[in-house]
Amino acid sequence: MRNTFGNIFTLTSFGESHGKAVGGVIDGMPAGVAIDTAFIQKELDRRRPGQSNITTGRNEGDRVELLSGVFEGKSTGCPIGFVVHNTNQHSDDYDNLRNAFRPSHADYTYYNKYGIRDHRGGGRSSARITISRCVGGALAKLALKEIGVEINAYTSQVGHIRLDKDYTAYDLTKTEDNAVRCPDETKAREMERLIAEVKAQGDTIGGTITCVIKGCPVGLGEPEFGKLNAMLGSAMLGINAAKAIEFGMGFDVAEARGSEINDLFVSDNGHIRTATNNSGGIQGGMSNGEDIFFRIAFKPVATLLQEQETVDTDGNNITVKARGRHDPCVLPRAVPIVEAMAAMTVLDLYLANKTTII
Repeated sequence: MRNTFGNIFTLTSFGESHGKAVGGVIDGMPAGVAIDTAFIQKELDRRRPGQSNITTGRNEGDRVELLSGVFEGKSTGCPIGFVVHNTNQHSDDYDNLRNAFRPSHADYTYYNKYGIRDHRGGGRSSARITISRCVGGALAKLALKEIGVEINAYTSQVGHIRLDKDYTAYDLTKTEDNAVRCPDETKAREMERLIAEVKAQGDTIGGTITCVIKGCPVGLGEPEFGKLNAMLGSAMLGINAAKAIEFGMGFDVAEARGSEINDLFVSDNGHIRTATNNSGGIQGGMSNGEDIFFRIAFKPVATLLQEQETVDTDGNNITVKARGRHDPCVLPRAVPIVEAMAAMTVLDLYLANKTTII
């Protein structure tokens, strides 16, 4: 099983949803970076369960403990080990699912691939494992801060409710002002009402998250097999429930002509930039210095508090109904995960870029 992300800056994670702990080891962290432990905890708090009435009721403190690689407040260049203990598991909630393959979950594929699975909360397939990604992403953000790279993601759509303007029209500092993590206060209230309505019905709903990377230097990514958009796409589609991604104009380019969407180069007092940013900050697989922006679509959570038809491990037709505490919509808690994956990807490619020219 592949449990390591990255090439130079790497995260190796461990743990299961209902195991003793979730944790990981970060390798390749540059030495001398100021390690703000309060910031790392804040990033975890953005992801943790039990934040509001539109997220799962599982009440975990998710307190992170750094085990190595930090001395007198700075990274030493050594591996950074960390752990977050699970404290509020309700494993009995999953007893009725021990032999059932939940629809649209990893149960069937995981069982067939490995011949064994932890049915408690999905085990290793659970979104709880993204704790490790958030810690790795927080460390990557601290390193990127020193070179002026800033990453912000926000909920841009829930169901049929979507933001109808470009990201530049919004104050992204307001993203954390509401439970759904949407920078438009009016749309945020509509989204929250919709999620609450869906939750009351025992159902779930999907949506999209938009991510913006500012200050990225020119030339990150490779022109052939390591394209920046491909690396970011792989990172994002590796997040639980992520189903699609588009950069810049995305699928809208299919209806356009080159004369309409080419990003023309201009000189801004000797600084070369583009007059428009339809490419989303990436050209030829490499960053061009403009804002990088992309949108990820997340499916509705597969766990419903409704009866569903399925089969058991013996191939018998059965009916299942999940119990316990589950998110009716992944979007609010997925926002920090998107940022974390973007941060680790950009830092990894930035460090790789240091080997390009002597």
